[in-house]
Amino acid sequence: MAYTKIEQYDEETTQSIAKHYKEILRLLGEDTSREGLMLTPVRIARSVQFLTQGYEMDGPSILNSAKFKEEYQQMVLVKDIELYSLCEHHMLPFYGKAHIAYIPNGYITGLSKIARVVDAYARRLQVQERLTVQIRDCIQDTLNPLGVAVVIEASHMCMQIRGVQKQNSVTTTSAFTGAFLKDIRTREEFMHLIGVTLH
Repeated sequence: MAYTKIEQYDEETTQSIAKHYKEILRLLGEDTSREGLMLTPVRIARSVQFLTQGYEMDGPSILNSAKFKEEYQQMVLVKDIELYSLCEHHMLPFYGKAHIAYIPNGYITGLSKIARVVDAYARRLQVQERLTVQIRDCIQDTLNPLGVAVVIEASHMCMQIRGVQKQNSVTTTSAFTGAFLKDIRTREEFMHLIGVTLH
């Protein structure tokens, strides 16, 4: 039985992107009619749409889809959330982990929604600094918690395979609001928890 892969992409957009990538391959000196490259422009077009699907996602809507009234007022931490994004300067991937905490103020959200918010902003052309702040602001503005903490650790292929070519470098960014910003003990607890293995 033949394998059928089901994907949903806007065909007009796919063909338009593919046309440009075919020209790029030609300008690089490739023969776009050879077997290995004949379908490459379409594959790239679909890949780019997948990698930038965050433009079609709305962070606040994701959180609001599972927003529950709850009187819990201790830290909620979801750490080691895998993220994949594209550097907007070179369109090369950067990848790593996000650690996110918030202190509820009457409302909580589904834990999976925190990870989906990461995808909503990561799956765009990005810089790590902006990504960190966008995630923080989305949670703060939507849930109105007593504080939000976001730390992202990522490796950037634009540094690893081109330019300075430093394969082991890791970039860390952070953004805080409320209790995490004002109370050093709360921030230290968060930093301690993301640095230890509890399981």
